[in-house]
Order: sequence, then C-alpha cells, then structure tokens
Amino acid sequence: MSVSSGSAPAGRRVATVAVVVADYDEAIAWYTHKLGFELLEDVALGEGKRWVVVAPGNGGARLLLAQAADAEQRSRIGNQTGGRVFLFLETDDFARDHALMIERSVEFREAPRREAYGTVAVFADLHGNLWDLIEPRG
Repeated sequence: MSVSSGSAPAGRRVATVAVVVADYDEAIAWYTHKLGFELLEDVALGEGKRWVVVAPGNGGARLLLAQAADAEQRSRIGNQTGGRVFLFLETDDFARDHALMIERSVEFREAPRREAYGTVAVFADLHGNLWDLIEPRG
C-alpha cells in the first residue's frame, strides 16, 4: 500500500488517550461520579497493573487510566501537558453540563466564555490536568 506524505489510510482514528493517575480506584470514582463517564474495562494485568478504560457514553474517544509506576511517572501526574489544556469534553448543551458538573463539585478555573469556536470553560480533573468543557459553535 502506498501512502503519500500528509495522508493517512482510511479507518484510523485516535481512540484512546492515556492519563497518568495516582490510584486506579480513586480515578475511576472521579471520572464516573464527577463527569458521568462509564467504566468500560477494568482488567487485572498482574503485578498490580490494570487496564482501566473510561469514556463518556457516546462512543467517542476513551481514556486509559494508567497508574503511575515510578517516580518519573508520578512527577507527571496532573501536569501531562506543561500546564496547558490537555483534553476537551464536547457537549451539545453547555449550560446543562456546566451546571451538573458544578453540582458534582468539579473545579472550574474560569467562568464560561463565548469564543469564535464555541462556549467554553476550563476545569481541572482530580489531579489538576486542565480540560475544556466546550459546546462548539454551531
């Protein structure tokens, strides 16, 4: 199969993103209770490792919750992107989801704002990774 520069074969997509966490069970509880994600997989791999996958219930990208295994990985918890927004949680109803997340004590770092691309507000996950809650302009 010949693939030219700048093009990708059909059928590929970014499906799963790894998030380094301090504790599997704490992270599962946060993502399922605070964000309403579904626990899709929780498989013991031996030696204390697990394959833990959560996702919003819409068939989009999934998160692999990867418990830090050493000091270097632990140093990255909560700052996997150097303080920039890391992940984007897209919604079809910003007001509904923003209110629900506040009710569930999700920490928003700013008030909602309207941008050219949609309505957005930055929030932090349980370890401080920054996310955008965003309703795309439509």
